[in-house]
Amino acid sequence: MDNVYDNEIFFYQYAGMSRSIKGLTGAGEWHQLKPLFPPLQGKRVLDLGCGYGWHCKFAEEQGASWVLGIDLSEKMIEEAKRKNSGSRISYRICGISEYEFPKGEWDCVISNLALHYIDDLGPVYQKVFQTLKPGGVFLFNIEHPIFTSGVGQEWIYSEEGKIQCWPIDNYFLPGKRHTNFLGHDVVKYHHTLTQIFMGLLDHGFSLEAIKEAEPPKEMMDIPGMKDELRRPMMLLVKARVKK
Repeated sequence: MDNVYDNEIFFYQYAGMSRSIKGLTGAGEWHQLKPLFPPLQGKRVLDLGCGYGWHCKFAEEQGASWVLGIDLSEKMIEEAKRKNSGSRISYRICGISEYEFPKGEWDCVISNLALHYIDDLGPVYQKVFQTLKPGGVFLFNIEHPIFTSGVGQEWIYSEEGKIQCWPIDNYFLPGKRHTNFLGHDVVKYHHTLTQIFMGLLDHGFSLEAIKEAEPPKEMMDIPGMKDELRRPMMLLVKARVKK
């Protein structure tokens, strides 16, 4: 995962985003993601790419017995400890690929907007499967393939500056994409829907829910939010390990 989040300027700009300031209530996908969480009372929860730790805190508030949030970014972990600490929460500076994924350790593994920084999802799926207990849930939010296959992840504008369309190219050519995020060149990875879903099935998961993120009506007054209805930006997936 590209550690751009430890860039001082980039991190300052990221801190100004609505989801950074307001937490889960500032995330347009939360109204769809929240209902997908399994009951967490007494459960052990792992958050891959925890960022500010909003989902870790949510898990603790739902009664989780222990929560571990890992993130490659030192700055993210510092903010998580500052904003979302808890007696049953631990944070660790660690990349997703570097985590040891102990066998049968967790009841629920969550990942929000981190997996599109991973080149090959297969090894991650395999490790998550092995670290979950029987009946355990893998819940993640990844950038939608329509979004990641967008040319530069940018709209096409008219000469008058109005949005015309969202360009898609090289959809069936997965891999590295250089994108412009908050004015910086950020490396992400495009995965097709087939890779995302069949990868889960091939590694033993059963699919329980698939949602394409759609901003709620109460956010439609936010500048630019109505344009988010023109193409999906995020894909929410719930998978389970069979008992």
